[in-house]
Amino acid sequence: MHVQEWLETIPAIAVYALVGVVIGLESLGIPLPGEIVLVSSALLASQHGDIDPYVLGACAVAGAIVGDSIGYAIGRKGGRPLLARLERKFPRHFSEANIGLAESSFRKWGMWAVFFGRFIALLRIFAGPLAGVLHMPYWKFLVANVLGGILWAGGTTAVIYSVGIVAEAWLKRFSWLGLVLALLIGAASMLIIRNRAKKAAAERSGSPEPVTAVTAD
Repeated sequence: MHVQEWLETIPAIAVYALVGVVIGLESLGIPLPGEIVLVSSALLASQHGDIDPYVLGACAVAGAIVGDSIGYAIGRKGGRPLLARLERKFPRHFSEANIGLAESSFRKWGMWAVFFGRFIALLRIFAGPLAGVLHMPYWKFLVANVLGGILWAGGTTAVIYSVGIVAEAWLKRFSWLGLVLALLIGAASMLIIRNRAKKAAAERSGSPEPVTAVTAD
């Protein structure tokens, strides 16, 4: 079952909670499809009035900020051994190569890596824990975390919701245009057939009667 189809089966409050929890856990450092859940929920909100896009966006932002902050605290306390445990548990995401790439990005860009990391799946998982492991000053992390969370989670919700509204409106227009076009084609076809039938009847009535030869007895 598609994610959006499954979301349609649960109440709105459960959708809000799911978005906040999944994004929070992903930001915490657990590889989960937070972006897929958020996009599917925003599209669902554009099609069903039960889901408020503002509440949905707020839950997404809260999950992103809180999850990242908890990840930072865990990373600061756990240090390098934490990354080693994560690598054993999630070798696909926390491989040595991925950790090295994320670490080099953090050392080069600092708090900007936290901010822009929101828009990159790999860095979104690493941002909180790795910032804590590298002992980034918390105020820098917090500023980047809050701004990045608002822009990514809130912005994604707003954009996808708006796109869904526009797409639905165009689909409705297309359905009406399709109906009108079908009616016009049907009417034109009937007129053409009727005119051809009249023409054929006129040709038959205007043609001379066949002459029958009379033979003398």
